[in-house]
Amino acid sequence: MTASSPGPVLFLMGPTATGKTDAAVWLAERLPVRVISVDSALVYRGMDIGTAKPVPEVLDRVPHHLVDIREPQAPYSAADFRADALQQIAEADRCGQLPLLVGGTMLYFRALRDGLADLPPADARVRAEIEQLAAAQGWPAVHARLAEVDPETAARLKPTDSQRLQRALEVQISTGVALSQWHRASPGVGLTRPLLQVGLLPTARDWLHARIRDRFQAMLDAGFLEEVRDLHARPELNADLPSMRCVGYRQLWRHLDGEMSLPDAIASAIAATRQLAKRQITWLRSWEGLHGIPVAEPDRPDQVARKVEQLLAG
Repeated sequence: MTASSPGPVLFLMGPTATGKTDAAVWLAERLPVRVISVDSALVYRGMDIGTAKPVPEVLDRVPHHLVDIREPQAPYSAADFRADALQQIAEADRCGQLPLLVGGTMLYFRALRDGLADLPPADARVRAEIEQLAAAQGWPAVHARLAEVDPETAARLKPTDSQRLQRALEVQISTGVALSQWHRASPGVGLTRPLLQVGLLPTARDWLHARIRDRFQAMLDAGFLEEVRDLHARPELNADLPSMRCVGYRQLWRHLDGEMSLPDAIASAIAATRQLAKRQITWLRSWEGLHGIPVAEPDRPDQVARKVEQLLAG
């Protein structure tokens, strides 16, 4: 690898609970890779158990970059991730390392690969007005208003996707131009170097569902509820923050608010995690240039890692 002809960037993608992190650690202990996290929850400090963040011993042995870089009250966008990831990739090049980007936040992978539109900056006044509308009438009302001015964007967003609904309506109100038009006018510039895109694809839905259920119970046994209770007690945090809307945190927060019993919160969190995995698999099945690896044993990261090694050897 040279400065004029950098080597490939490796994407290791997959739905939650399929063993991506373990496979990345296995690779990092055998190859000169730089592990770069692609996870919208792992960026937050103090959110360790419910995000399945690697334990400190693992992070000491195999550093994971872009982990613990924000406080939970601070925003972190796909644009932030792209800028940070490009910086980490450049650092890997300088150190003669293979950039290994691992995670399940597919939007971040797409932002890095394809680039992002050059959008206007946030408008705090307009954002506050949208938050007031949502507080008074609910996010479905925000969705309905967006559908009036930008039906294309509204059609691809759910009425519960508060963060993206807010941004889309904010852009339209502050500029008079729909977000969909901004994307067409400025599609962004993607990576211009070789990519090896690997996706872990579960072979059986029942197996994955059982894995998700068991892992969530293990999180609870490890103190997940206490972790959320500590976050819940912090005055600067609230249920509408992107960090607190992460799967598992959102449901346990509602329990602590008295809106759900603990058994109902647990059941809701497991169901939401299954839905997240389903969406991630849907992304992967339509991902251009994907090298799919069937997985049924996430406790055998060496099997996945050896297949990735074979793809790298090409």
